[in-house]
Amino acid sequence: MIDPNEPLEVQVQRQAKIIDALVRRANQQHELGGSAYSLFQSAIRLQSKVSEKTRDLEDALTTLGRASNRLESSEVARARTQRTLEDALETMEGGFALFAEGRLQVFNDFFKHLIPDVQSLVETGLEFSAYVEALARSKSIHPRDGLTRFGLRRSILQLGEGPAAPFVLGLRNDRWFVITSRRTRSNNTVILQTEITAVVRNNRLEKNRLIDEQEHFLQAAFDHMPQGVATFSAEGTLLINNAQFGALLTLPIQLTTLGTAFGQIIEYLKAQALVGDLPHDDFASLIRFLRRAGNLRQRVRHVNDRILDIDMHPLPDGGCIVNVMDVTVEFQTTEMLEMRVQARTSELTEANVQLRRQYEEQARVEEDLRVAKAEVETAMTSKTRFFAAASHDLLQPINAAKLLISTVLDRTVGSDIEETVRRLEGSFRSIEGLLHALLDIARLEATDTNLVVTSFPLQDVLQGVHEDLGQLAVEKGLDLRFVPTSLWVKSDQRYLARSVQNFVDNAIRYTNEGRILVGCRRHRDTATIEVWDTGVGIPRKDQQLIFGEFTRADRSGNNSQGMGLGLSIVDRACRLLGHPIAVRSKPGVGSVFSLTLPVVAPNALMTGSTDSAARNGDEDMDLIILLVENDPGVAFAMVQKLEGWGASVLAAQSTQEALGLVEDIGMPPDIILADYHLNGDDTGIKAILTLRDRLDRDIPAIMITANHEDHIKEAGYRHRFSVLTKPVNLSRLRSLIDWKTLAHASSS
Repeated sequence: MIDPNEPLEVQVQRQAKIIDALVRRANQQHELGGSAYSLFQSAIRLQSKVSEKTRDLEDALTTLGRASNRLESSEVARARTQRTLEDALETMEGGFALFAEGRLQVFNDFFKHLIPDVQSLVETGLEFSAYVEALARSKSIHPRDGLTRFGLRRSILQLGEGPAAPFVLGLRNDRWFVITSRRTRSNNTVILQTEITAVVRNNRLEKNRLIDEQEHFLQAAFDHMPQGVATFSAEGTLLINNAQFGALLTLPIQLTTLGTAFGQIIEYLKAQALVGDLPHDDFASLIRFLRRAGNLRQRVRHVNDRILDIDMHPLPDGGCIVNVMDVTVEFQTTEMLEMRVQARTSELTEANVQLRRQYEEQARVEEDLRVAKAEVETAMTSKTRFFAAASHDLLQPINAAKLLISTVLDRTVGSDIEETVRRLEGSFRSIEGLLHALLDIARLEATDTNLVVTSFPLQDVLQGVHEDLGQLAVEKGLDLRFVPTSLWVKSDQRYLARSVQNFVDNAIRYTNEGRILVGCRRHRDTATIEVWDTGVGIPRKDQQLIFGEFTRADRSGNNSQGMGLGLSIVDRACRLLGHPIAVRSKPGVGSVFSLTLPVVAPNALMTGSTDSAARNGDEDMDLIILLVENDPGVAFAMVQKLEGWGASVLAAQSTQEALGLVEDIGMPPDIILADYHLNGDDTGIKAILTLRDRLDRDIPAIMITANHEDHIKEAGYRHRFSVLTKPVNLSRLRSLIDWKTLAHASSS
C-alpha cells in the first residue's frame, strides 16, 4: 500500500494521512480499550519507578542528616560517618549529589560519570549554577520525543531557580533518566538521577504494538466496508483500495494493483463497465475541478443493471479519494415511490377535478338556494306588508264595530236583546283575537323583524293583561289574581304582553272552575313570570306539541276553543327575545306556564302607576277630548263611546280641521286621541305635534292605530304620547285617559 522506496518519514506521513482519510470516510470511531489500558500500565510502572527512587533519596537524606548531627562529636566519628555515607551512596542505583550552600559537597561515581562531557567538572566545590549551565550546554543530552532542545534547556535551567518538577532526558545508546531536584530542611539541594531506560523502551514497544494493532484493525475495517474506496496519488496512480472497489466496478485484478494509473481504470470503465460518460478523463483536470468545487458526485448505471454513486474528494497531498456505493435498492425504491407518487398524483388530480365539479355544482345549488331564499324573503316581506296593510283596513271596521257594540250594550242593559248584543261582542272579540294572532305570526316570520327591546316596569304589562282579560275571567266565574311587582325588566313590551296574555287566555279557556294566579319570582338578575291554573292539565306527551301552529292538547270538553296559535306565537317571540319558556302540568290538577327574562334597575323618570292616578271607571268624564280620525265609521263609534263616558268630543278628520276646532272653542282640549294614518301625508303624529306647538302646551295625547310598526312606538317614546292598537281595549283606553289627564293636571 505504501511505496517502500520512499523515505521512512514520507511513508509514515502518507500512512497517517491515508488512515485519517479512511477513518473519516467510514464514519466509524473505535476505542482500543486493551491498548489504552497498556499505556496506562506503562505510566503506572514509570511512576512506581520514580517513587522508588524518591524513597531511596529520602533514606539517603535521612542518613546524611544523622551523619551531620554527629560531626560535632568527634573527628573520628566524622571520618567514619563520611566513609559510611560514601559506601551507602555507591550502592545506590542512579546518581546522587548534595549541594550545600550552593556548592557540590557529596556525590557518587554514577553521578560523576553519567554525562561524559560534564564529568570533568564534577568535583567537590562545584557551584550548583555552573553544574546546571553545563547540563544545558551538554551535547550528550538529547531531547525526548516532542521536546525541542530549547525546551530541554529551559527545563534544566529551572533547576537553578529552586525546586522544579522532574524532567526526562535522553543519552547516547538509547539511555533515559529522570532528574529530580529536592530541598533539605537545612536549605541544601539534592539532585537524584534515576534511570528509566527499561520503562521507556517498554513504552516504545507498547506504542509500536498499538500502532500495528490499529493498522490491522483499520485494514480489516477498510476491507469490510460496504462501499468501495480507493486513493490515488498526486501523479494519478492507485495507492490503496479495498476489495469492494474492484467488485462494485467489476475491475480485473491487474487494474486493482498498486500503481495502476487513473486513466487506465477510466478507460476500462467507459469501454466495458459503465453506461454513459464520466467527466474529467484526465487526472490533472479532475484534481483542478475537485480543488475548485470541493467534490464530484455522479450517479451511473452499470452494465449489470446496478446503480452506483461515485463520489470523489481531493486529498491534501494533491491526490484524491474515490468512494463507490451501490445504491440500486435505494434507486429502485425511489423509482417505485416516484411511480406511486405519480399514480397517486394522478388519482388526486382526478379527485380534485371531481371535487371542483362538485364544488361548482354545489355553488350553483347554493346560488339557486340563495335566489330561492331571497324570493322567499321577498314573499315573506310582501306577505307581512300585505298583512300590515290589510290589518289596517280590517281593524278599522272591527274597531268601529266594537265601539258601536259597546255603546249598544251600555244602552240595552236589562233589555231582551242584551244577551244577543253580548254574544255579538264575544264574536267580534274572537275575530279580533284571531286577526291579532295571524298578524303576530306574520311579523315574527318576517326576515326584517325588528324587536324593540327597552326597559319598563313589569307591572305595566301585568296590569294591561289584567284589564284585557279580567272581565273574561269574571264572566266564567274564575278567580283571576295578579300579584303586584315593582321589578323592571328588559324586553320587547308588546311581545312580552302578548306572551303573558296568551298564557292567561289559555288558562281561562281550559279552567272550568277554581282560580288563576299570575306573578313573578326573582332569581338574582332574572325574573320568571308564572301563570298557575287549576284547569284540566296537559298530558306529558302533549307538553311540547302545544307550541306548534294549530296544535292543541287533548283537553276534554274544550276542543272547540281557539285555533292553537297562541302558544306558537309565544314560542316564536320568546326565541327571538332569548326568553326561555317552560311548562309543568298534571292532568286533572292544573298547569304552570312560565317565561324568564332579565331584570334591570328602575328608571326614576318613568316610575308611576296608572292605577294610582286613575279615576273610578264608573265616574263621568268631565273632559274635552279632541278626536282626530279620518274614518267616518270609526269616528262616529268613538264619539258615541266617549260621550257615553261623559266627555265632550271634538271630532276632526285632519290636522287643519283640528286646529280650526280648537280656535273656535278658544281653549286647548284636555287630551288628544288621534289615528296614525290620516288623509294624504297627514298623520296623527303631525296633528299632535302641530297642536302642541300652536297652543304652546304639552297636551296629553294617545295614538290609536291599526299600524303595529315599531317606529310609531319609538315616536311615542320620543314625543311623550301613548300608543294603543286597534281594535282598542275600551277598559285600557278609559284608564289611560284618566291617568294621563290627572298626571297632566297635577304637574300644571
